[in-house]
Amino acid sequence: MPVWQPPTPAPREDLRPKAQAYLPTGLTIWRKKVGQKEDTGSGIQKELTASPHDGQSAVGKWAAWKMAGEKMGDSPIAILSPLSLMISIRPSIRPSIRSPVSSLDDLGFWDAGEVLTERILDFPALKLVNSPPLSPFLSPNLSRRALMDDKEIREAPVGVEHANVDVTETELHEFKNAEGYVIDASDAEHANLRRARDGHTILLPQPSADPRDPLNWSGLKKHVILIIISMTALLPDYGSATGAVTLLPQAAEWDMTPDHVNHSQVGNVFMLGAGGVVVVALSAYFGRLPVLFYFLILATATAIWCAAAQTFESFMAARILNGFFSTVAQGGGLMFIFDLFFFHERARKINIWAAFIILSPYFGPLFAAFIISTQSWQVPFWVYVAETALCLVLTILFVEETYYDRRIPASSQPPRGSRVLRLVGVSQYRSRHLRNTLGQAVMRPVKVILKPTVFLSCLYYLLTFAWVVGINTTLSIFLTPLYDFGPKQIGYFYFTPIVAALLGEMTGHWLHDFLATSYIHRHDGHFEPEVRLRAIWISTPFMLAGLVGLGFALEQGYHYMVTSLFWGLYVFGIMITTVGLNAYNLDSYPEASGETAAWVNMARTSGGFIISYFQVTWARAQGTKVSFGIQAAICAAAFLLIVLLQIFGKTLRVKSGALHFATA
Repeated sequence: MPVWQPPTPAPREDLRPKAQAYLPTGLTIWRKKVGQKEDTGSGIQKELTASPHDGQSAVGKWAAWKMAGEKMGDSPIAILSPLSLMISIRPSIRPSIRSPVSSLDDLGFWDAGEVLTERILDFPALKLVNSPPLSPFLSPNLSRRALMDDKEIREAPVGVEHANVDVTETELHEFKNAEGYVIDASDAEHANLRRARDGHTILLPQPSADPRDPLNWSGLKKHVILIIISMTALLPDYGSATGAVTLLPQAAEWDMTPDHVNHSQVGNVFMLGAGGVVVVALSAYFGRLPVLFYFLILATATAIWCAAAQTFESFMAARILNGFFSTVAQGGGLMFIFDLFFFHERARKINIWAAFIILSPYFGPLFAAFIISTQSWQVPFWVYVAETALCLVLTILFVEETYYDRRIPASSQPPRGSRVLRLVGVSQYRSRHLRNTLGQAVMRPVKVILKPTVFLSCLYYLLTFAWVVGINTTLSIFLTPLYDFGPKQIGYFYFTPIVAALLGEMTGHWLHDFLATSYIHRHDGHFEPEVRLRAIWISTPFMLAGLVGLGFALEQGYHYMVTSLFWGLYVFGIMITTVGLNAYNLDSYPEASGETAAWVNMARTSGGFIISYFQVTWARAQGTKVSFGIQAAICAAAFLLIVLLQIFGKTLRVKSGALHFATA
């Protein structure tokens, strides 16, 4: 069947700059004509047939044409109504320009037509792409896109499990900032979409028919990869916090003050954040698996260097480099979760991954404290070497490349090659033309942090999580003189945050899903990312009480069990906050899963980097009641950013626009 090709319009002057210059005045005149505050469909129908002869009215008419497309709803009926209006008013497109007025008129018509076409392409059930009445009203570039999409739909392979699922339907149910998620729907419009086992939860994104699609992998394979990634995410803070306990024997060996030895700790903490941003940029170009593999090799090598260092200078250099390379799964972990799991599964998977991260800075000191009570300070770092090497071996054996572009038909997907070629990156390099260019990959993190909601959420996390790192890296300095604790007692004390983080993980396992499903049920199956932030209303009182109580306990010399309780309250709250914030950013910008996680991680470590320099000095100068009280006040003030995001978050996302990345 011959496919209609749109006529090529004659070259014409670009009048958009002129129209934009006169837009406010022209639009005011137009609204006075219509007699309404907003140009609704009825007002447009009444007034568009008028033929103004002055430039400003023409600008108003141009604006109204454009708004005719923008004011539509999202249902097929709402699309067809202004479409029929346009057809009735404009039976044909003028092939040439006759006057500035008609030029603006035509320009507005084309603008409205582009918006109309975009909406129509989102509803494949209408099947209007090749309809003769519609075709003349599509702008040339969008007509070609429509024909291309239609060709891909007709040629896309359909498997037994994925019958009636096509590329356009998948795009339709990806996230749109202005509309939110469609999660639970029983109407005919969504009848042919694949659903979860409950029969009503729509799978987002819709999986392809290709068995190579990670969404189609078995649950066992997905969760093995998740656990390995989570174990790898435990490494950086585990190794970093190990140094918080070993700094006392190191200071004695190198004849330095503990505060001076702590400089190696501070450098390590900073690189944990910087490394994550580099990881996601490289992963966008080279693929997930090769970056994970090479960074783990270098993390293992630098961990060996830490354990074998003979001087402080050598140890500090090793610690800084190890922080950069070991952070690969902290900065990039969300990419794997995004690739492997559906929208309705992600909060719980983030909860698992985040639990390893939150627990990691407490397991390090726990084990190190017990070890150095009988062994030298090097032994805890050799244990860290073994753990890093274990993650490297598990990655080689079980982790797969999880990036998959569902926009490409299965028949056109690049060959995966052997496992060795995927592991070392040869297969991914051969198909690099299908992903981001190196320049695009480098700019991805920059574009993400410029999004207002991402920047504000990271600023909040910096002001909230900084005290976790500060407390953890300096607590042994407070506890030793106050309670006469030795290494073994400090080790036992670190059971507190571990128990608190586990309680936070168990609570969050149900809390985040409960908040989401409750909203979905009350809003006809729709979901907005800002709902994730409601969990922070629950966690904030725990964090504030924990910080204030910890300050009083350390200054007044309360029983160490009271100190332990307040520390646990703070860690419990930060665990719930971490999951809620990461889930919010992932839901807001799913195509930037790695970038959002990297910036949240950067905010976390930057805050810890700053506070580690003056936590002890500050507490000694003003007392822990004042210093920790100020920290609690900063947390409370930062909570206003969460309120701001809940009220204006959607507006900020819509106004700042989509990211338009080459790949997810």
